[in-house]
Amino acid sequence: MNISTFNAFKSRNYRLYFAGQSISLVGTWMQKTAVSWVIYSLTHSEFMLGLTLFASLFPSFLFSFLGGVTADRYNRYRLLLATQAASMIQALLLTALIFWGHYVVWEIIALSAVLGLINAFDVPARQSLVYEMVDNKADLPNALALNSSMVNLSRLIGPGIAGLVLEKFGDTVCFGANAISFIAVIGSLLMMRLPKMESKKHDKNIFSELKEGFVYISNTPSIKSILIMLAAISLLVLPFSTLIPVYAKDIFKGTASTFGVLDSLIGLGAFSGAIYLASLKPGHNLKKILAVNTLIFGAGLVIFSHMPSYPLALLFAAVTGFGMMSQITISNTLIQTTVAPDMRGRVISFYAMAFFGMQPLGGLLVGSVSQWIGTADTVMLEGIVALIIGLLHFRFLRKTQLQKDTVHTLEQQPINTLS
Repeated sequence: MNISTFNAFKSRNYRLYFAGQSISLVGTWMQKTAVSWVIYSLTHSEFMLGLTLFASLFPSFLFSFLGGVTADRYNRYRLLLATQAASMIQALLLTALIFWGHYVVWEIIALSAVLGLINAFDVPARQSLVYEMVDNKADLPNALALNSSMVNLSRLIGPGIAGLVLEKFGDTVCFGANAISFIAVIGSLLMMRLPKMESKKHDKNIFSELKEGFVYISNTPSIKSILIMLAAISLLVLPFSTLIPVYAKDIFKGTASTFGVLDSLIGLGAFSGAIYLASLKPGHNLKKILAVNTLIFGAGLVIFSHMPSYPLALLFAAVTGFGMMSQITISNTLIQTTVAPDMRGRVISFYAMAFFGMQPLGGLLVGSVSQWIGTADTVMLEGIVALIIGLLHFRFLRKTQLQKDTVHTLEQQPINTLS
Protein backbone atom coordinates (compact mmCIF):
# COMPACT_ATOMS: atom_id res chain seq x y z
CA MET A 1 0.00 0.00 0.00
CA ASN A 2 1.38 3.45 -0.90
CA ILE A 3 0.50 7.09 -0.33
CA SER A 4 -1.43 7.27 -3.61
CA THR A 5 -3.92 4.80 -2.14
CA PHE A 6 -5.46 7.71 -0.21
CA ASN A 7 -5.11 10.57 -2.73
CA ALA A 8 -8.83 11.38 -2.59
CA PHE A 9 -8.50 12.27 1.11
CA LYS A 10 -6.77 15.50 0.06
CA SER A 11 -10.27 16.82 -0.61
CA ARG A 12 -11.95 18.08 2.59
CA ASN A 13 -15.49 17.39 1.39
CA TYR A 14 -14.61 13.81 0.48
CA ARG A 15 -12.96 13.24 3.88
CA LEU A 16 -16.14 14.37 5.62
CA TYR A 17 -18.30 12.19 3.38
CA PHE A 18 -16.07 9.16 3.92
CA ALA A 19 -16.10 9.54 7.72
CA GLY A 20 -19.87 10.00 8.02
CA GLN A 21 -20.75 7.33 5.51
CA SER A 22 -18.39 4.81 7.13
CA ILE A 23 -20.31 4.99 10.42
CA SER A 24 -23.70 4.92 8.71
CA LEU A 25 -22.82 1.88 6.59
CA VAL A 26 -21.85 -0.19 9.63
CA GLY A 27 -25.38 0.45 10.91
CA THR A 28 -26.84 -0.41 7.50
CA TRP A 29 -25.11 -3.81 7.44
CA MET A 30 -26.20 -4.47 11.01
CA GLN A 31 -29.79 -3.88 9.93
CA LYS A 32 -29.45 -6.03 6.79
CA THR A 33 -28.03 -8.89 8.85
CA ALA A 34 -30.76 -8.56 11.47
CA VAL A 35 -33.52 -8.48 8.83
CA SER A 36 -32.24 -11.67 7.16
CA TRP A 37 -31.86 -13.44 10.49
CA VAL A 38 -35.31 -12.42 11.76
CA ILE A 39 -36.99 -13.42 8.47
CA TYR A 40 -35.30 -16.82 8.32
CA SER A 41 -35.88 -17.48 12.04
CA LEU A 42 -39.59 -16.79 11.58
CA THR A 43 -40.12 -18.66 8.31
CA HIS A 44 -37.22 -21.12 7.78
CA SER A 45 -37.81 -20.44 4.08
CA GLU A 46 -35.13 -19.74 1.46
CA PHE A 47 -37.88 -18.33 -0.75
CA MET A 48 -38.80 -15.75 1.90
CA LEU A 49 -35.15 -14.65 2.04
CA GLY A 50 -35.27 -14.12 -1.70
CA LEU A 51 -38.59 -12.30 -1.40
CA THR A 52 -37.11 -9.97 1.24
CA LEU A 53 -34.22 -9.12 -1.10
CA PHE A 54 -36.75 -8.55 -3.87
CA ALA A 55 -38.78 -6.17 -1.72
CA SER A 56 -35.72 -4.18 -0.63
CA LEU A 57 -34.25 -3.75 -4.12
CA PHE A 58 -37.04 -3.96 -6.70
CA PRO A 59 -38.39 -0.44 -5.97
CA SER A 60 -34.90 0.83 -6.85
CA PHE A 61 -35.29 -0.92 -10.20
CA LEU A 62 -38.69 0.65 -10.85
CA PHE A 63 -37.83 4.22 -9.83
CA SER A 64 -34.05 4.56 -10.39
CA PHE A 65 -34.70 6.15 -13.80
CA LEU A 66 -36.73 8.86 -12.12
CA GLY A 67 -34.03 9.18 -9.47
CA GLY A 68 -31.37 9.68 -12.14
CA VAL A 69 -33.31 12.40 -13.92
CA THR A 70 -34.00 14.10 -10.57
CA ALA A 71 -30.26 14.05 -9.75
CA ASP A 72 -29.50 15.72 -13.11
CA ARG A 73 -32.29 18.30 -12.87
CA TYR A 74 -32.07 19.43 -9.25
CA ASN A 75 -29.57 20.08 -6.45
CA ARG A 76 -27.91 16.73 -5.75
CA TYR A 77 -26.69 17.84 -2.33
CA ARG A 78 -30.17 18.71 -1.08
CA LEU A 79 -31.57 15.55 -2.63
CA LEU A 80 -28.98 13.46 -0.79
CA LEU A 81 -29.78 15.19 2.52
CA ALA A 82 -33.47 14.40 1.97
CA THR A 83 -32.87 10.72 1.17
CA GLN A 84 -30.59 10.24 4.19
CA ALA A 85 -33.21 11.81 6.47
CA ALA A 86 -35.87 9.54 4.95
CA SER A 87 -33.64 6.50 5.48
CA MET A 88 -33.26 7.46 9.13
CA ILE A 89 -37.04 7.66 9.54
CA GLN A 90 -37.40 4.21 7.93
CA ALA A 91 -34.85 2.79 10.38
CA LEU A 92 -36.69 4.35 13.33
CA LEU A 93 -40.00 2.85 12.18
CA LEU A 94 -38.41 -0.59 11.82
CA THR A 95 -36.86 -0.27 15.29
CA ALA A 96 -40.24 0.69 16.80
CA LEU A 97 -41.92 -2.25 15.05
CA ILE A 98 -39.42 -4.75 16.45
CA PHE A 99 -39.39 -3.10 19.90
CA TRP A 100 -43.15 -3.47 20.41
CA GLY A 101 -42.89 -7.10 19.36
CA HIS A 102 -46.28 -7.39 17.66
CA TYR A 103 -45.18 -7.78 14.06
CA VAL A 104 -45.45 -10.19 11.15
CA VAL A 105 -43.06 -10.92 8.31
CA TRP A 106 -44.99 -8.83 5.81
CA GLU A 107 -44.54 -5.67 7.87
CA ILE A 108 -40.76 -6.06 7.81
CA ILE A 109 -40.85 -6.72 4.07
CA ALA A 110 -43.03 -3.64 3.51
CA LEU A 111 -40.55 -1.40 5.36
CA SER A 112 -37.73 -2.97 3.33
CA ALA A 113 -39.62 -1.95 0.19
CA VAL A 114 -39.84 1.64 1.50
CA LEU A 115 -36.05 1.69 1.87
CA GLY A 116 -35.73 0.41 -1.70
CA LEU A 117 -37.84 3.33 -2.92
CA ILE A 118 -35.66 5.81 -1.02
CA ASN A 119 -32.51 4.25 -2.50
CA ALA A 120 -33.85 4.80 -6.03
CA PHE A 121 -33.24 8.51 -5.45
CA ASP A 122 -30.34 8.19 -3.02
CA VAL A 123 -27.91 6.20 -5.19
CA PRO A 124 -27.86 8.48 -8.28
CA ALA A 125 -27.58 11.58 -6.07
CA ARG A 126 -24.84 10.11 -3.86
CA GLN A 127 -22.73 8.63 -6.65
CA SER A 128 -23.02 11.78 -8.77
CA LEU A 129 -22.10 14.00 -5.83
CA VAL A 130 -18.82 12.13 -5.23
CA TYR A 131 -17.54 13.70 -8.46
CA GLU A 132 -18.18 17.17 -7.00
CA MET A 133 -16.57 16.28 -3.65
CA VAL A 134 -13.18 15.52 -5.23
CA ASP A 135 -11.13 18.66 -5.94
CA ASN A 136 -8.68 16.98 -8.35
CA LYS A 137 -10.73 14.98 -10.85
CA ALA A 138 -7.73 12.74 -11.53
CA ASP A 139 -8.37 11.33 -8.03
CA LEU A 140 -11.90 10.23 -8.94
CA PRO A 141 -11.01 6.55 -9.62
CA ASN A 142 -9.20 6.49 -6.27
CA ALA A 143 -12.23 8.04 -4.54
CA LEU A 144 -14.55 5.41 -6.05
CA ALA A 145 -12.21 2.58 -5.03
CA LEU A 146 -12.02 4.01 -1.50
CA ASN A 147 -15.83 4.15 -1.54
CA SER A 148 -15.86 0.42 -2.19
CA SER A 149 -13.31 -0.19 0.55
CA MET A 150 -15.62 1.75 2.89
CA VAL A 151 -18.67 -0.30 1.86
CA ASN A 152 -16.84 -3.58 2.20
CA LEU A 153 -15.10 -2.71 5.47
CA SER A 154 -18.54 -1.93 6.88
CA ARG A 155 -19.71 -5.27 5.49
CA LEU A 156 -16.80 -6.87 7.34
CA ILE A 157 -17.55 -5.10 10.63
CA GLY A 158 -21.34 -4.70 10.53
CA PRO A 159 -22.50 -8.34 10.26
CA GLY A 160 -19.94 -9.46 12.87
CA ILE A 161 -21.19 -6.86 15.36
CA ALA A 162 -24.78 -7.69 14.42
CA GLY A 163 -24.27 -11.39 15.14
CA LEU A 164 -22.95 -10.63 18.62
CA VAL A 165 -25.63 -8.01 19.33
CA LEU A 166 -28.40 -10.35 18.18
CA GLU A 167 -27.24 -13.00 20.65
CA LYS A 168 -26.43 -10.72 23.60
CA PHE A 169 -28.93 -7.86 23.35
CA GLY A 170 -31.58 -8.83 20.80
CA ASP A 171 -32.70 -7.59 17.39
CA THR A 172 -34.13 -4.26 18.61
CA VAL A 173 -30.63 -2.98 19.44
CA CYS A 174 -29.40 -3.89 15.95
CA PHE A 175 -32.15 -1.88 14.28
CA GLY A 176 -31.80 1.00 16.73
CA ALA A 177 -28.04 1.24 16.12
CA ASN A 178 -28.68 1.72 12.41
CA ALA A 179 -31.15 4.56 13.08
CA ILE A 180 -28.62 6.35 15.29
CA SER A 181 -25.82 5.89 12.74
CA PHE A 182 -27.55 8.25 10.28
CA ILE A 183 -26.66 11.17 12.58
CA ALA A 184 -23.03 10.79 11.43
CA VAL A 185 -23.68 10.96 7.69
CA ILE A 186 -26.24 13.77 7.94
CA GLY A 187 -23.82 15.73 10.14
CA SER A 188 -20.97 15.25 7.68
CA LEU A 189 -23.13 16.49 4.79
CA LEU A 190 -24.10 19.62 6.72
CA MET A 191 -20.40 20.39 7.33
CA MET A 192 -19.47 20.28 3.63
CA ARG A 193 -18.63 23.34 1.52
CA LEU A 194 -19.67 22.49 -2.03
CA PRO A 195 -19.76 24.85 -5.02
CA LYS A 196 -23.15 26.50 -5.38
CA MET A 197 -25.18 24.68 -7.97
CA GLU A 198 -26.60 26.98 -10.61
CA SER A 199 -30.25 26.38 -11.37
CA LYS A 200 -30.87 25.40 -14.98
CA LYS A 201 -33.91 25.95 -17.10
CA HIS A 202 -35.45 22.65 -18.16
CA ASP A 203 -37.19 22.92 -21.52
CA LYS A 204 -37.80 19.18 -21.77
CA ASN A 205 -40.01 17.03 -19.57
CA ILE A 206 -38.66 14.23 -17.40
CA PHE A 207 -39.50 11.48 -19.89
CA SER A 208 -37.66 13.25 -22.71
CA GLU A 209 -34.56 13.56 -20.53
CA LEU A 210 -34.89 9.91 -19.58
CA LYS A 211 -34.99 8.97 -23.27
CA GLU A 212 -31.87 11.08 -23.86
CA GLY A 213 -30.02 9.03 -21.25
CA PHE A 214 -31.08 5.75 -22.89
CA VAL A 215 -29.98 6.93 -26.35
CA TYR A 216 -26.66 8.13 -24.92
CA ILE A 217 -25.94 4.68 -23.43
CA SER A 218 -27.00 2.91 -26.64
CA ASN A 219 -24.55 5.05 -28.63
CA THR A 220 -21.68 4.51 -26.17
CA PRO A 221 -20.54 0.86 -26.52
CA SER A 222 -17.97 1.05 -23.70
CA ILE A 223 -20.67 1.95 -21.18
CA LYS A 224 -23.33 -0.33 -22.68
CA SER A 225 -21.15 -3.46 -22.46
CA ILE A 226 -20.29 -2.80 -18.81
CA LEU A 227 -23.95 -2.33 -17.90
CA ILE A 228 -24.98 -5.55 -19.67
CA MET A 229 -22.28 -7.55 -17.84
CA LEU A 230 -23.24 -6.03 -14.48
CA ALA A 231 -26.92 -6.80 -15.09
CA ALA A 232 -26.14 -10.45 -15.87
CA ILE A 233 -23.97 -10.85 -12.76
CA SER A 234 -26.57 -9.12 -10.58
CA LEU A 235 -29.40 -11.32 -11.87
CA LEU A 236 -27.69 -14.69 -11.87
CA VAL A 237 -24.76 -14.58 -9.41
CA LEU A 238 -24.88 -11.86 -6.73
CA PRO A 239 -28.11 -13.22 -5.14
CA PHE A 240 -25.99 -16.03 -3.66
CA SER A 241 -25.83 -13.79 -0.58
CA THR A 242 -29.51 -14.49 0.18
CA LEU A 243 -28.59 -18.10 0.94
CA ILE A 244 -25.84 -17.37 3.47
CA PRO A 245 -28.28 -17.69 6.44
CA VAL A 246 -29.03 -21.24 5.23
CA TYR A 247 -25.31 -22.10 5.33
CA ALA A 248 -24.99 -20.62 8.82
CA LYS A 249 -28.10 -22.19 10.37
CA ASP A 250 -28.63 -25.48 8.54
CA ILE A 251 -25.40 -26.52 6.78
CA PHE A 252 -22.89 -25.51 9.48
CA LYS A 253 -25.43 -25.88 12.35
CA GLY A 254 -24.52 -22.46 13.72
CA THR A 255 -26.13 -19.44 15.33
CA ALA A 256 -26.52 -15.75 14.49
CA SER A 257 -22.80 -15.31 15.21
CA THR A 258 -21.99 -17.93 12.55
CA PHE A 259 -24.05 -15.95 10.05
CA GLY A 260 -22.29 -12.74 11.04
CA VAL A 261 -18.84 -14.32 10.64
CA LEU A 262 -19.67 -15.75 7.20
CA ASP A 263 -20.97 -12.40 5.99
CA SER A 264 -17.97 -10.64 7.51
CA LEU A 265 -15.48 -12.89 5.70
CA ILE A 266 -17.17 -12.10 2.40
CA GLY A 267 -16.79 -8.44 3.38
CA LEU A 268 -13.11 -8.99 4.27
CA GLY A 269 -12.41 -10.38 0.82
CA ALA A 270 -14.29 -7.52 -0.83
CA PHE A 271 -12.46 -4.96 1.32
CA SER A 272 -9.11 -6.46 0.32
CA GLY A 273 -10.11 -6.23 -3.34
CA ALA A 274 -11.18 -2.61 -2.95
CA ILE A 275 -7.85 -1.65 -1.32
CA TYR A 276 -6.06 -3.45 -4.16
CA LEU A 277 -7.96 -1.33 -6.70
CA ALA A 278 -7.35 1.88 -4.75
CA SER A 279 -3.60 1.13 -4.82
CA LEU A 280 -3.46 0.70 -8.61
CA LYS A 281 -1.58 3.43 -10.43
CA PRO A 282 -3.23 5.08 -13.45
CA GLY A 283 -2.88 3.18 -16.70
CA HIS A 284 -3.94 -0.30 -15.61
CA ASN A 285 -6.41 -2.12 -17.85
CA LEU A 286 -9.46 -2.14 -15.58
CA LYS A 287 -11.55 -4.08 -18.09
CA LYS A 288 -9.07 -6.97 -18.02
CA ILE A 289 -8.92 -6.87 -14.22
CA LEU A 290 -12.73 -7.02 -14.20
CA ALA A 291 -12.67 -10.19 -16.35
CA VAL A 292 -10.01 -11.86 -14.17
CA ASN A 293 -11.84 -11.04 -10.94
CA THR A 294 -15.09 -12.38 -12.38
CA LEU A 295 -13.33 -15.74 -12.85
CA ILE A 296 -12.05 -15.54 -9.25
CA PHE A 297 -15.61 -14.78 -8.11
CA GLY A 298 -16.97 -17.83 -9.94
CA ALA A 299 -14.23 -20.19 -8.77
CA GLY A 300 -14.66 -19.04 -5.16
CA LEU A 301 -18.40 -19.70 -5.28
CA VAL A 302 -18.03 -23.16 -6.85
CA ILE A 303 -15.57 -24.29 -4.17
CA PHE A 304 -17.48 -22.63 -1.30
CA SER A 305 -20.77 -24.19 -2.35
CA HIS A 306 -19.90 -27.76 -1.31
CA MET A 307 -17.12 -27.11 1.21
CA PRO A 308 -17.82 -29.30 4.29
CA SER A 309 -15.10 -27.70 6.43
CA TYR A 310 -16.25 -24.48 8.13
CA PRO A 311 -12.73 -22.91 8.36
CA LEU A 312 -12.06 -23.60 4.66
CA ALA A 313 -15.53 -22.34 3.79
CA LEU A 314 -14.61 -19.04 5.50
CA LEU A 315 -11.44 -18.86 3.37
CA PHE A 316 -13.33 -19.31 0.11
CA ALA A 317 -16.05 -16.93 1.29
CA ALA A 318 -13.28 -14.30 1.41
CA VAL A 319 -12.04 -15.32 -2.07
CA THR A 320 -15.61 -14.95 -3.33
CA GLY A 321 -15.86 -11.48 -1.79
CA PHE A 322 -12.58 -10.41 -3.44
CA GLY A 323 -13.86 -11.35 -6.89
CA MET A 324 -17.36 -10.01 -6.28
CA MET A 325 -16.14 -6.53 -5.35
CA SER A 326 -14.90 -5.77 -8.88
CA GLN A 327 -18.37 -6.08 -10.36
CA ILE A 328 -19.41 -3.01 -8.40
CA THR A 329 -16.27 -0.90 -8.15
CA ILE A 330 -14.72 -1.27 -11.61
CA SER A 331 -18.09 -0.95 -13.33
CA ASN A 332 -18.77 2.28 -11.43
CA THR A 333 -15.25 3.61 -12.11
CA LEU A 334 -15.39 2.91 -15.85
CA ILE A 335 -18.77 4.62 -16.08
CA GLN A 336 -17.92 7.66 -13.93
CA THR A 337 -14.64 8.36 -15.77
CA THR A 338 -16.16 8.22 -19.26
CA VAL A 339 -19.71 9.60 -18.93
CA ALA A 340 -20.58 13.13 -20.00
CA PRO A 341 -21.14 15.36 -16.91
CA ASP A 342 -24.70 16.35 -17.86
CA MET A 343 -25.60 12.66 -18.26
CA ARG A 344 -23.99 11.46 -15.02
CA GLY A 345 -27.14 11.12 -12.93
CA ARG A 346 -29.10 9.36 -15.65
CA VAL A 347 -26.33 6.92 -16.55
CA ILE A 348 -25.77 6.11 -12.87
CA SER A 349 -29.49 5.42 -12.56
CA PHE A 350 -29.07 2.75 -15.29
CA TYR A 351 -26.09 1.44 -13.32
CA ALA A 352 -28.31 1.31 -10.23
CA MET A 353 -30.99 -0.48 -12.23
CA ALA A 354 -28.49 -3.09 -13.44
CA PHE A 355 -27.03 -3.59 -9.97
CA PHE A 356 -30.00 -3.15 -7.63
CA GLY A 357 -32.77 -3.95 -10.11
CA MET A 358 -31.61 -7.35 -11.28
CA GLN A 359 -30.72 -8.64 -7.81
CA PRO A 360 -34.31 -8.81 -6.50
CA LEU A 361 -35.41 -10.75 -9.56
CA GLY A 362 -32.38 -12.98 -9.08
CA GLY A 363 -33.25 -13.34 -5.40
CA LEU A 364 -36.66 -14.75 -6.29
CA LEU A 365 -35.07 -17.02 -8.91
CA VAL A 366 -32.35 -18.28 -6.57
CA GLY A 367 -34.83 -18.79 -3.72
CA SER A 368 -37.09 -20.86 -5.98
CA VAL A 369 -34.26 -22.91 -7.55
CA SER A 370 -32.74 -23.68 -4.13
CA GLN A 371 -36.08 -25.10 -2.99
CA TRP A 372 -35.91 -27.43 -6.00
CA ILE A 373 -32.26 -28.54 -6.25
CA GLY A 374 -30.90 -27.54 -2.83
CA THR A 375 -28.85 -24.62 -1.53
CA ALA A 376 -25.36 -25.99 -2.25
CA ASP A 377 -26.11 -26.93 -5.87
CA THR A 378 -27.75 -23.54 -6.46
CA VAL A 379 -24.67 -21.67 -5.24
CA MET A 380 -22.43 -23.93 -7.35
CA LEU A 381 -24.56 -23.18 -10.40
CA GLU A 382 -24.21 -19.44 -9.73
CA GLY A 383 -20.43 -19.87 -9.62
CA ILE A 384 -20.45 -21.67 -12.97
CA VAL A 385 -22.49 -18.82 -14.48
CA ALA A 386 -19.89 -16.31 -13.21
CA LEU A 387 -17.10 -18.34 -14.84
CA ILE A 388 -18.97 -18.33 -18.15
CA ILE A 389 -19.58 -14.56 -17.96
CA GLY A 390 -15.90 -13.95 -17.19
CA LEU A 391 -14.79 -16.05 -20.18
CA LEU A 392 -17.27 -14.27 -22.47
CA HIS A 393 -15.90 -10.91 -21.28
CA PHE A 394 -12.36 -12.02 -22.09
CA ARG A 395 -13.55 -13.00 -25.56
CA PHE A 396 -15.22 -9.59 -25.98
CA LEU A 397 -12.04 -7.78 -24.94
CA ARG A 398 -9.92 -9.84 -27.35
CA LYS A 399 -12.33 -9.16 -30.20
CA THR A 400 -12.32 -5.43 -29.42
CA GLN A 401 -8.51 -5.36 -29.33
CA LEU A 402 -8.26 -7.18 -32.68
CA GLN A 403 -10.59 -4.60 -34.24
CA LYS A 404 -8.45 -1.76 -32.87
CA ASP A 405 -5.26 -3.42 -34.16
CA THR A 406 -6.82 -3.88 -37.59
CA VAL A 407 -7.86 -0.22 -37.78
CA HIS A 408 -4.39 0.87 -36.61
CA THR A 409 -2.70 -1.31 -39.25
CA LEU A 410 -4.90 0.09 -42.02
CA GLU A 411 -4.13 3.63 -40.90
CA GLN A 412 -0.39 2.93 -41.04
CA GLN A 413 -0.44 1.46 -44.59
CA PRO A 414 0.65 3.89 -47.37
CA ILE A 415 -2.00 4.82 -49.91
CA ASN A 416 -1.02 3.63 -53.41
CA THR A 417 -1.64 6.13 -56.16
CA LEU A 418 -1.57 5.70 -59.90
CA SER A 419 1.29 7.47 -61.63
